[in-house]
Amino acid sequence: MKLVDNKATLSFSNGAPSVDLPVYAGNIGPDVIDIRKLYAQTGMFTYDPGFLSTASCQSAITYIDGDKGELLYRGYPIEQLATNCDYLDTCYLLLNGELPNEGQRKDFHSLVINHTMVHEQMQSFLKGFRRDAHPMAVLTGLVGAMSAFYHDSTDINNPEHRQIAAIRLIAKMPTLVAMAYKYGIGQPFVYPRNDLSYAGNFLRMMFANPCEDYVVNPVIERAVDRIFTLHADHEQNASTSTVRLCGSSGTNPFAAIAAGVACLWGPAHGGANEACLNMLEEIQASGGVSKVGEFMEKVKDKNSGVKLMGFGHRVYKNYDPRAKLMQETCNEVLAELGLENDPLFKLAKELEKIALEDDYFVQRKLYPNVDFYSGIVQRAIGIPVNLFTGIFALARTVGWIAQLNEMISDPEYKIGRPRQLFTGSVKRDVPPLAQR
Repeated sequence: MKLVDNKATLSFSNGAPSVDLPVYAGNIGPDVIDIRKLYAQTGMFTYDPGFLSTASCQSAITYIDGDKGELLYRGYPIEQLATNCDYLDTCYLLLNGELPNEGQRKDFHSLVINHTMVHEQMQSFLKGFRRDAHPMAVLTGLVGAMSAFYHDSTDINNPEHRQIAAIRLIAKMPTLVAMAYKYGIGQPFVYPRNDLSYAGNFLRMMFANPCEDYVVNPVIERAVDRIFTLHADHEQNASTSTVRLCGSSGTNPFAAIAAGVACLWGPAHGGANEACLNMLEEIQASGGVSKVGEFMEKVKDKNSGVKLMGFGHRVYKNYDPRAKLMQETCNEVLAELGLENDPLFKLAKELEKIALEDDYFVQRKLYPNVDFYSGIVQRAIGIPVNLFTGIFALARTVGWIAQLNEMISDPEYKIGRPRQLFTGSVKRDVPPLAQR
């Protein structure tokens, strides 16, 4: 952080003395007012539900400019990374701060791909779940249980342990997600193969079976890799903040990442693409394309209670840059699989058309977001809707780890302890039972 010359002055209308507060500047983005000594100086806290105006940390990993529709990983635009690099290149960048050279790339890819197997007893643990359990419930348990299977890398204050845990989590998450899927549909688990790419290996573990050989489609492989890359990190969102807050207590990396998985499950966060596909299927069940106009009119009516999922974004006040990339991938996948005329996909295209042309949605900048397109792509590939959030968790794991490592390495980090504005009863005496 850089201390700027000017200070912020907080004044009070009740005659209390004003307080000067330091102002710090980042390399890009808004300056921040340092309120760390505010309580000591004034006896007051700030009030910021959802922390929408509060910088909880300093970070050098990801930057978002919502007004410009810009997303940078370590300074690199997401458009360039998704076009010129693969997911494991992006993982290396997020973890280490720079893109790998040829030798580093080869070593890192080999390191991850050769550690994709999980402990055999994880299968026994998995079999304790009901077959119809939601994959995110299963995944939360599996990730948390990794600390019991890999307890030699659980010291969050040991950099070597954090590095080992990072590789294990990145390498084994595709295996765990695929295992959760196979268990739910009653098929045998498929072991990973070291001669396939990260995305190709995931596809094989998902869709291969002992009865026939599975050949990875390169178009689908690229699509899955792009989904992973676009979801690798997204600044201080709810699940990342959860990982940081959980990790601030000193808990092990596996527990902290499991907390992130649990937070991501929510429909307002990682479950958004699942909610979007459910919305499309409901429109399809009610009449399909012919009912899209009627549905959009209900969306405009605030009293209808109808919500448009997969459009707009809390952070981006412009077009989500990830959505543009995912739209390209969506068209490529549908063309490759011959699904351009699939009824649900035609419905989605009509919904997209109206949202991009109707003044109501254009003025409010309710553009299709990355969840809209990634949900369509995943359904086309054959991934069930209830597994969408699990794949999001798989992709976001590297971002959570990078953020956790950054926090632990920050000399200013402290255990998280948000404050509150108390609105309950003031101190009172407990009355005798007969007087209650």
